[in-house]
Amino acid sequence: MTSAATGPAPAVDTATWPRRMLALLVDWAASTLVVVLFVGFEDYFEVGSNLQSWTLLVYVVEATVLTATVGGSFGQVATRLRVVSLPYGAPVPLLRSLVRHVMVILVIPPLVFRPDGRGLHDVVAGSATITLQTYRGMLAR
Repeated sequence: MTSAATGPAPAVDTATWPRRMLALLVDWAASTLVVVLFVGFEDYFEVGSNLQSWTLLVYVVEATVLTATVGGSFGQVATRLRVVSLPYGAPVPLLRSLVRHVMVILVIPPLVFRPDGRGLHDVVAGSATITLQTYRGMLAR
């Protein structure tokens, strides 16, 4: 298993898909709430409004910055997940985090995944989504 971004991929105990989906749901709800707080409930849900697309931008900015700084988006941190660079578990750099989250909003990349559970977005970014317990184990080594 080789990736251009990371070289040989080590065996990593990746997080389950239901937990990742829960984290994405939390992120989406939080991003929607932020947009609604800025534009107002009525304007956001107005028929024909394009304000919902701002949720995508808020999500990408929030997830990119938090992944690069604290190891996961708001939803991932809340559901005890972390995103780490492979092979050593270091934080994901900001640019790679941006590429990763832009691929997430394209929908298809996360649905194309390897046997180790890493989606195409993780493979391209040279990252893995792991549980907090696995992350703490990596730090202990």
